[in-house]
Amino acid sequence: MQATLTTAAFLRSSVAPANTGSAPSPTADGPVLAVDSSTLLQGQKAVAISHNGSLYRLQATKLGKLILTK
Repeated sequence: MQATLTTAAFLRSSVAPANTGSAPSPTADGPVLAVDSSTLLQGQKAVAISHNGSLYRLQATKLGKLILTK
């Protein structure tokens, strides 16, 4: 079963600064928002992400890497 979470619900409940030891570098658009991968995956191996009308899959590998595919 795949969990779904609206963007608004995600932002209200899940966004917190990542503890990376240093702040993310700002971009031309402003500061970078860091989200822990466990927050996105919510205990699952993969999660679907809808972006600009396309569906992407974010998957955690056995070695702890992340793969984003369209």
